[in-house]
Amino acid sequence: MAAVADIREVKTRRDFRAFIRLPWTIHKGHQGWVPPLLSEERAFFRPRSNPAFAYSGVLLLLARRGGVPVGRIMGIVNRRYNEAKGEKQARFSSLECGNDPELAGLLLGRVEAWARGLSLTRVIGPMGFTDQDPQGFLLKGYEHKPSIGTYYNHPFMPELVEALGYEKEMDYAVYRVDLPKEVPAFYLKVAERAARRSVCRLLDIKRRRGLRPHVRPILELMNHCFQELYGYSALDEREMKALARRFLPILDPRFVKIAVQGGEIVGFNIAMPNLADGFRRADGRLLPFGFLSIIRAGRRTRQLDTLVGGVRSDFRGKGVDAMIGCATMAAAIEAGFEFVDSHHELEYNQKVRGEMEKLGGRVYKVYRIYRKGL
Repeated sequence: MAAVADIREVKTRRDFRAFIRLPWTIHKGHQGWVPPLLSEERAFFRPRSNPAFAYSGVLLLLARRGGVPVGRIMGIVNRRYNEAKGEKQARFSSLECGNDPELAGLLLGRVEAWARGLSLTRVIGPMGFTDQDPQGFLLKGYEHKPSIGTYYNHPFMPELVEALGYEKEMDYAVYRVDLPKEVPAFYLKVAERAARRSVCRLLDIKRRRGLRPHVRPILELMNHCFQELYGYSALDEREMKALARRFLPILDPRFVKIAVQGGEIVGFNIAMPNLADGFRRADGRLLPFGFLSIIRAGRRTRQLDTLVGGVRSDFRGKGVDAMIGCATMAAAIEAGFEFVDSHHELEYNQKVRGEMEKLGGRVYKVYRIYRKGL
Protein backbone atom coordinates (compact mmCIF):
# COMPACT_ATOMS: atom_id res chain seq x y z
CA MET A 1 0.00 0.00 0.00
CA ALA A 2 1.31 3.45 -0.95
CA ALA A 3 2.14 5.84 1.86
CA VAL A 4 -0.38 8.60 2.55
CA ALA A 5 0.46 11.70 0.56
CA ASP A 6 1.56 14.86 2.32
CA ILE A 7 -0.41 17.70 0.69
CA ARG A 8 0.65 21.26 1.38
CA GLU A 9 0.10 24.71 -0.04
CA VAL A 10 2.81 25.93 -2.38
CA LYS A 11 4.62 28.57 -0.35
CA THR A 12 8.32 28.24 -1.11
CA ARG A 13 10.41 28.57 -4.26
CA ARG A 14 11.29 24.89 -3.98
CA ASP A 15 7.63 23.91 -3.89
CA PHE A 16 6.84 26.25 -6.78
CA ARG A 17 9.55 24.71 -8.96
CA ALA A 18 8.29 21.22 -8.11
CA PHE A 19 4.70 22.27 -8.88
CA ILE A 20 5.72 23.61 -12.30
CA ARG A 21 7.89 20.62 -13.23
CA LEU A 22 5.57 17.84 -12.03
CA PRO A 23 3.76 17.33 -15.38
CA TRP A 24 7.07 16.23 -16.95
CA THR A 25 7.09 13.35 -14.46
CA ILE A 26 3.39 12.49 -14.75
CA HIS A 27 3.53 12.46 -18.57
CA LYS A 28 6.91 10.78 -19.00
CA GLY A 29 6.55 8.43 -21.96
CA HIS A 30 3.07 9.83 -22.74
CA GLN A 31 3.31 10.19 -26.52
CA GLY A 32 0.51 12.69 -27.03
CA TRP A 33 1.47 15.16 -24.31
CA VAL A 34 3.01 18.47 -25.40
CA PRO A 35 5.27 20.19 -22.82
CA PRO A 36 4.32 23.82 -22.22
CA LEU A 37 6.96 26.53 -22.13
CA LEU A 38 8.37 26.79 -18.61
CA SER A 39 8.49 30.59 -18.88
CA GLU A 40 4.75 30.71 -19.67
CA GLU A 41 3.94 28.28 -16.88
CA ARG A 42 5.82 30.36 -14.33
CA ALA A 43 4.06 33.51 -15.55
CA PHE A 44 0.63 31.85 -15.36
CA PHE A 45 1.00 30.74 -11.74
CA ARG A 46 2.55 33.98 -10.40
CA PRO A 47 0.40 36.87 -9.18
CA ARG A 48 2.86 39.50 -10.39
CA SER A 49 2.64 38.29 -14.01
CA ASN A 50 -0.93 36.98 -14.28
CA PRO A 51 -3.54 39.78 -14.03
CA ALA A 52 -6.29 37.28 -13.16
CA PHE A 53 -4.92 36.93 -9.60
CA ALA A 54 -6.17 40.48 -8.93
CA TYR A 55 -9.81 39.38 -8.99
CA SER A 56 -9.44 35.70 -8.04
CA GLY A 57 -8.83 33.63 -4.97
CA VAL A 58 -6.18 30.97 -5.65
CA LEU A 59 -5.02 27.81 -3.89
CA LEU A 60 -1.93 25.92 -5.12
CA LEU A 61 -1.41 22.46 -3.62
CA LEU A 62 1.47 20.04 -4.05
CA ALA A 63 1.39 16.41 -2.90
CA ARG A 64 4.51 14.48 -1.92
CA ARG A 65 5.19 10.90 -0.89
CA GLY A 66 8.47 10.27 0.82
CA GLY A 67 9.51 13.76 -0.17
CA VAL A 68 8.88 13.07 -3.89
CA PRO A 69 6.26 15.22 -5.71
CA VAL A 70 3.41 12.99 -6.94
CA GLY A 71 0.43 15.31 -7.49
CA ARG A 72 -0.78 18.86 -7.75
CA ILE A 73 -3.95 20.92 -8.16
CA MET A 74 -4.99 24.56 -8.42
CA GLY A 75 -8.18 25.92 -6.89
CA ILE A 76 -9.64 29.14 -8.31
CA VAL A 77 -12.46 31.45 -7.33
CA ASN A 78 -13.09 33.95 -10.12
CA ARG A 79 -14.88 36.58 -8.03
CA ARG A 80 -15.55 38.83 -11.02
CA TYR A 81 -17.26 36.01 -12.90
CA ASN A 82 -19.27 34.90 -9.88
CA GLU A 83 -20.53 38.43 -9.26
CA ALA A 84 -21.41 39.02 -12.91
CA LYS A 85 -23.23 35.69 -13.32
CA GLY A 86 -24.68 35.35 -9.83
CA GLU A 87 -22.64 32.18 -9.30
CA LYS A 88 -21.13 30.63 -6.17
CA GLN A 89 -18.59 28.37 -7.84
CA ALA A 90 -14.99 27.41 -7.37
CA ARG A 91 -12.88 25.84 -10.09
CA PHE A 92 -10.19 23.21 -10.12
CA SER A 93 -7.39 23.42 -12.63
CA SER A 94 -3.98 21.92 -13.37
CA LEU A 95 -4.83 18.62 -11.71
CA GLU A 96 -1.93 16.21 -12.24
CA CYS A 97 -1.41 12.80 -10.67
CA GLY A 98 -0.96 9.17 -11.64
CA ASN A 99 -3.80 6.66 -11.87
CA ASP A 100 -4.28 6.94 -8.12
CA PRO A 101 -7.91 7.30 -6.92
CA GLU A 102 -6.86 8.00 -3.32
CA LEU A 103 -4.50 10.82 -4.28
CA ALA A 104 -6.99 12.36 -6.72
CA GLY A 105 -9.61 12.28 -3.96
CA LEU A 106 -7.28 13.96 -1.47
CA LEU A 107 -6.35 16.75 -3.90
CA LEU A 108 -9.89 17.47 -5.02
CA GLY A 109 -11.12 17.10 -1.46
CA ARG A 110 -8.80 19.88 -0.30
CA VAL A 111 -10.15 22.19 -3.02
CA GLU A 112 -13.72 21.28 -2.08
CA ALA A 113 -13.05 22.01 1.61
CA TRP A 114 -11.46 25.34 0.67
CA ALA A 115 -14.53 26.22 -1.42
CA ARG A 116 -16.92 25.29 1.39
CA GLY A 117 -14.96 27.55 3.72
CA LEU A 118 -15.69 30.39 1.31
CA SER A 119 -19.44 29.55 1.35
CA LEU A 120 -19.41 28.39 -2.26
CA THR A 121 -21.88 25.77 -3.46
CA ARG A 122 -20.12 23.87 -6.23
CA VAL A 123 -16.82 23.08 -7.91
CA ILE A 124 -16.36 22.86 -11.67
CA GLY A 125 -13.35 21.93 -13.74
CA PRO A 126 -10.90 21.56 -15.13
CA MET A 127 -11.18 25.26 -15.88
CA GLY A 128 -8.75 28.14 -15.50
CA PHE A 129 -9.29 31.77 -14.63
CA THR A 130 -10.98 32.44 -17.99
CA ASP A 131 -11.89 30.49 -21.10
CA GLN A 132 -8.61 31.67 -22.61
CA ASP A 133 -6.93 29.11 -20.34
CA PRO A 134 -7.01 25.33 -20.96
CA GLN A 135 -10.35 23.84 -19.98
CA GLY A 136 -12.02 20.46 -20.07
CA PHE A 137 -10.53 16.98 -19.88
CA LEU A 138 -10.03 15.28 -23.23
CA LEU A 139 -12.57 12.43 -23.61
CA LYS A 140 -12.17 11.54 -27.28
CA GLY A 141 -9.37 12.03 -29.78
CA TYR A 142 -6.28 10.97 -27.85
CA GLU A 143 -4.68 9.83 -31.09
CA HIS A 144 -4.72 13.35 -32.53
CA LYS A 145 -2.35 16.24 -31.90
CA PRO A 146 -3.51 18.77 -29.32
CA SER A 147 -3.71 22.42 -30.29
CA ILE A 148 -2.32 25.33 -28.31
CA GLY A 149 -4.16 26.19 -25.10
CA THR A 150 -5.83 22.79 -24.60
CA TYR A 151 -5.43 19.94 -22.11
CA TYR A 152 -3.93 16.60 -23.04
CA ASN A 153 -4.63 14.36 -20.08
CA HIS A 154 -4.26 10.64 -19.52
CA PRO A 155 -7.47 8.72 -20.34
CA PHE A 156 -7.84 7.73 -16.69
CA MET A 157 -8.30 11.32 -15.48
CA PRO A 158 -12.02 11.61 -16.36
CA GLU A 159 -12.60 8.23 -14.72
CA LEU A 160 -10.91 9.41 -11.51
CA VAL A 161 -13.06 12.53 -11.14
CA GLU A 162 -16.27 10.70 -12.08
CA ALA A 163 -15.57 8.13 -9.36
CA LEU A 164 -15.37 11.05 -6.91
CA GLY A 165 -18.91 12.21 -7.68
CA TYR A 166 -18.21 14.69 -10.49
CA GLU A 167 -20.78 14.85 -13.28
CA LYS A 168 -20.88 16.39 -16.73
CA GLU A 169 -21.23 20.16 -16.72
CA MET A 170 -20.45 20.98 -20.36
CA ASP A 171 -18.94 19.31 -23.41
CA TYR A 172 -16.92 20.94 -26.18
CA ALA A 173 -16.74 19.47 -29.68
CA VAL A 174 -13.68 19.94 -31.85
CA TYR A 175 -14.15 19.56 -35.59
CA ARG A 176 -11.72 18.43 -38.24
CA VAL A 177 -12.49 20.17 -41.51
CA ASP A 178 -10.59 18.62 -44.41
CA LEU A 179 -9.60 21.25 -46.92
CA PRO A 180 -10.71 20.88 -50.55
CA LYS A 181 -8.60 21.97 -53.51
CA GLU A 182 -10.60 25.19 -53.71
CA VAL A 183 -13.16 27.07 -51.63
CA PRO A 184 -16.65 25.52 -52.08
CA ALA A 185 -18.89 27.38 -54.55
CA PHE A 186 -21.81 27.81 -52.13
CA TYR A 187 -19.49 29.44 -49.59
CA LEU A 188 -18.07 31.78 -52.21
CA LYS A 189 -21.55 32.88 -53.31
CA VAL A 190 -22.53 33.94 -49.79
CA ALA A 191 -19.25 35.81 -49.34
CA GLU A 192 -19.50 37.52 -52.73
CA ARG A 193 -23.08 38.58 -52.01
CA ALA A 194 -21.98 40.13 -48.73
CA ALA A 195 -19.11 41.92 -50.48
CA ARG A 196 -21.45 43.32 -53.21
CA ARG A 197 -23.72 44.74 -50.52
CA SER A 198 -20.67 46.49 -49.05
CA VAL A 199 -21.49 45.09 -45.62
CA CYS A 200 -17.81 45.38 -44.77
CA ARG A 201 -14.36 44.76 -46.18
CA LEU A 202 -11.47 42.54 -45.16
CA LEU A 203 -8.14 44.07 -44.22
CA ASP A 204 -5.13 42.97 -46.23
CA ILE A 205 -2.33 42.69 -43.67
CA LYS A 206 1.01 41.42 -44.92
CA ARG A 207 3.32 41.81 -41.91
CA ARG A 208 3.05 40.95 -38.23
CA ARG A 209 3.63 44.56 -37.21
CA GLY A 210 0.51 45.43 -39.20
CA LEU A 211 -1.53 43.36 -36.74
CA ARG A 212 -0.41 45.32 -33.69
CA PRO A 213 -2.94 48.21 -33.86
CA HIS A 214 -5.82 45.74 -34.29
CA VAL A 215 -5.12 43.44 -31.34
CA ARG A 216 -6.77 45.61 -28.70
CA PRO A 217 -9.96 46.23 -30.76
CA ILE A 218 -10.22 42.48 -31.42
CA LEU A 219 -10.00 41.71 -27.71
CA GLU A 220 -12.63 44.37 -26.97
CA LEU A 221 -14.88 42.77 -29.59
CA MET A 222 -14.38 39.41 -27.88
CA ASN A 223 -15.91 40.89 -24.73
CA HIS A 224 -18.91 41.96 -26.81
CA CYS A 225 -19.29 38.73 -28.80
CA PHE A 226 -18.76 36.20 -26.04
CA GLN A 227 -20.36 37.82 -22.99
CA GLU A 228 -23.30 35.38 -23.05
CA LEU A 229 -21.27 32.24 -23.76
CA TYR A 230 -20.75 29.63 -21.08
CA GLY A 231 -17.72 30.29 -18.91
CA TYR A 232 -16.63 33.50 -20.59
CA SER A 233 -15.10 36.09 -18.29
CA ALA A 234 -14.69 39.59 -19.72
CA LEU A 235 -11.09 40.69 -20.20
CA ASP A 236 -9.83 43.80 -18.45
CA GLU A 237 -7.08 46.18 -19.57
CA ARG A 238 -4.19 44.23 -18.04
CA GLU A 239 -5.44 40.91 -19.41
CA MET A 240 -5.74 42.35 -22.91
CA LYS A 241 -2.16 43.56 -22.78
CA ALA A 242 -0.96 40.21 -21.44
CA LEU A 243 -2.75 38.25 -24.19
CA ALA A 244 -1.39 40.58 -26.85
CA ARG A 245 2.17 40.11 -25.56
CA ARG A 246 1.71 36.35 -25.48
CA PHE A 247 0.23 35.75 -28.92
CA LEU A 248 1.34 38.60 -31.19
CA PRO A 249 4.91 37.23 -31.66
CA ILE A 250 3.61 33.87 -32.97
CA LEU A 251 0.71 35.02 -35.17
CA ASP A 252 0.99 34.71 -38.95
CA PRO A 253 -0.87 37.56 -40.73
CA ARG A 254 -1.94 35.14 -43.49
CA PHE A 255 -4.27 33.43 -41.04
CA VAL A 256 -5.62 36.46 -39.20
CA LYS A 257 -8.72 37.76 -40.99
CA ILE A 258 -10.30 41.03 -39.89
CA ALA A 259 -13.55 42.53 -41.23
CA VAL A 260 -14.09 46.28 -40.81
CA GLN A 261 -16.75 48.83 -41.58
CA GLY A 262 -16.12 52.54 -41.23
CA GLY A 263 -12.83 51.87 -39.50
CA GLU A 264 -14.40 49.62 -36.82
CA ILE A 265 -13.73 45.90 -36.53
CA VAL A 266 -16.97 43.94 -36.89
CA GLY A 267 -15.62 40.41 -37.25
CA PHE A 268 -12.41 38.41 -37.05
CA ASN A 269 -10.89 34.95 -37.14
CA ILE A 270 -7.46 34.01 -35.80
CA ALA A 271 -5.78 30.73 -36.75
CA MET A 272 -2.23 29.47 -36.63
CA PRO A 273 -0.23 26.43 -37.75
CA ASN A 274 -0.18 23.58 -35.26
CA LEU A 275 3.04 23.83 -33.24
CA ALA A 276 2.78 20.62 -31.19
CA ASP A 277 5.83 18.91 -32.69
CA GLY A 278 7.95 22.01 -32.12
CA PHE A 279 6.91 22.33 -28.49
CA ARG A 280 7.74 18.67 -27.92
CA ARG A 281 11.26 19.16 -29.24
CA ALA A 282 11.67 22.41 -27.29
CA ASP A 283 10.74 20.49 -24.11
CA GLY A 284 9.72 23.61 -22.23
CA ARG A 285 12.58 25.90 -23.24
CA LEU A 286 12.89 28.50 -25.98
CA LEU A 287 16.68 28.71 -25.64
CA PRO A 288 19.06 27.78 -27.01
CA PHE A 289 17.24 26.02 -29.86
CA GLY A 290 13.63 25.59 -28.74
CA PHE A 291 12.35 28.58 -30.69
CA LEU A 292 13.90 27.19 -33.87
CA SER A 293 12.07 23.89 -33.37
CA ILE A 294 8.78 25.77 -32.93
CA ILE A 295 9.36 27.85 -36.07
CA ARG A 296 10.22 24.75 -38.11
CA ALA A 297 7.13 22.93 -36.83
CA GLY A 298 4.93 25.81 -37.99
CA ARG A 299 6.41 25.53 -41.48
CA ARG A 300 6.09 21.75 -41.73
CA THR A 301 2.69 21.04 -40.21
CA ARG A 302 -0.32 20.39 -42.42
CA GLN A 303 -2.77 21.26 -39.61
CA LEU A 304 -4.15 24.78 -39.14
CA ASP A 305 -5.59 25.46 -35.67
CA THR A 306 -8.38 27.97 -35.19
CA LEU A 307 -7.83 29.95 -32.00
CA VAL A 308 -10.80 32.30 -31.80
CA GLY A 309 -13.28 34.13 -34.00
CA GLY A 310 -16.41 36.21 -33.74
CA VAL A 311 -18.79 38.63 -35.47
CA ARG A 312 -20.40 41.65 -33.84
CA SER A 313 -24.04 40.95 -33.02
CA ASP A 314 -25.49 43.58 -35.40
CA PHE A 315 -23.51 42.08 -38.32
CA ARG A 316 -24.51 38.47 -37.82
CA GLY A 317 -26.58 36.86 -40.55
CA LYS A 318 -25.20 39.23 -43.18
CA GLY A 319 -22.50 37.01 -44.64
CA VAL A 320 -19.61 38.47 -42.66
CA ASP A 321 -18.75 35.06 -41.23
CA ALA A 322 -18.71 33.62 -44.77
CA MET A 323 -16.38 36.38 -45.97
CA ILE A 324 -13.97 35.68 -43.13
CA GLY A 325 -14.31 31.91 -43.49
CA CYS A 326 -13.66 32.01 -47.25
CA ALA A 327 -10.58 34.15 -46.80
CA THR A 328 -9.24 31.84 -44.07
CA MET A 329 -9.89 28.72 -46.12
CA ALA A 330 -8.31 30.24 -49.25
CA ALA A 331 -5.18 31.19 -47.29
CA ALA A 332 -4.97 27.70 -45.76
CA ILE A 333 -5.33 25.99 -49.15
CA GLU A 334 -2.72 28.26 -50.71
CA ALA A 335 -0.31 27.48 -47.85
CA GLY A 336 -0.71 23.73 -48.39
CA PHE A 337 -2.62 22.80 -45.23
CA GLU A 338 -4.64 19.60 -45.32
CA PHE A 339 -7.20 20.32 -42.61
CA VAL A 340 -8.39 22.81 -40.00
CA ASP A 341 -8.91 22.11 -36.30
CA SER A 342 -11.90 24.16 -35.11
CA HIS A 343 -10.79 24.41 -31.44
CA HIS A 344 -13.50 24.16 -28.74
CA GLU A 345 -17.12 24.58 -29.87
CA LEU A 346 -19.78 24.56 -27.16
CA GLU A 347 -22.08 21.57 -27.54
CA TYR A 348 -25.17 23.80 -27.61
CA ASN A 349 -23.80 26.26 -30.19
CA GLN A 350 -25.75 24.72 -33.06
CA LYS A 351 -25.22 27.65 -35.43
CA VAL A 352 -21.41 27.34 -35.40
CA ARG A 353 -21.57 23.55 -35.35
CA GLY A 354 -23.93 23.62 -38.31
CA GLU A 355 -21.46 25.74 -40.28
CA MET A 356 -18.69 23.26 -39.52
CA GLU A 357 -20.80 20.35 -40.66
CA LYS A 358 -21.89 22.19 -43.81
CA LEU A 359 -18.20 22.33 -44.73
CA GLY A 360 -17.86 18.60 -44.17
CA GLY A 361 -16.41 18.89 -40.69
CA ARG A 362 -16.60 15.95 -38.31
CA VAL A 363 -16.16 15.84 -34.55
CA TYR A 364 -12.80 14.23 -33.83
CA LYS A 365 -12.13 15.42 -30.28
CA VAL A 366 -14.41 15.98 -27.29
CA TYR A 367 -13.56 17.81 -24.05
CA ARG A 368 -15.63 17.85 -20.86
CA ILE A 369 -15.95 20.18 -17.87
CA TYR A 370 -17.23 18.49 -14.71
CA ARG A 371 -19.22 19.76 -11.72
CA LYS A 372 -19.87 18.67 -8.17
CA GLY A 373 -22.24 20.18 -5.62
CA LEU A 374 -20.90 20.97 -2.17
